[in-house]
Amino acid sequence: MWSERSIVRVLEYQRRADIALFSIGAIAGEVPSHVYSAGYLEAGDIQTLDKEGIVGDVCTIFLREDGTYEDLSMNARATGPTPEELRTIPRRICGVAGDNKVVPLLAALRAGVITDLVVDEQTATKLIEHIMALKDGTASESEIAFRADQEESAPSATS
Repeated sequence: MWSERSIVRVLEYQRRADIALFSIGAIAGEVPSHVYSAGYLEAGDIQTLDKEGIVGDVCTIFLREDGTYEDLSMNARATGPTPEELRTIPRRICGVAGDNKVVPLLAALRAGVITDLVVDEQTATKLIEHIMALKDGTASESEIAFRADQEESAPSATS
């Protein structure tokens, strides 16, 4: 597939891009990312997401909460640019809305893929609260509450 002429052309455009516009995929929430809700992942994949600590994705590349992605088995079949490839693009605009995207957004920030962030007030507030809780060492309670909320709305292994 990667050597098909049309794919090679798209990848060449991607390599020459000087601006990227993207969002963050969230595993859970009222409106989970298309990657998670459209049937691309099987039951075993959902278990792997959990086992490997994946909190979301950027351009189909899965991320852990700390922003790492390199050794995640699920990324072997991803089609989007890696964070390393994204970082070669000078301007990377990320638009995010929804408090279910706070943890994946922080992962993307930690991965260094965002130069410009467009965010709604609710998500911005939740992100600041989340970062302050981590900084203060009081994250355990809010982390547990946030993760419990994510797990309630996460796709089941039978989806």
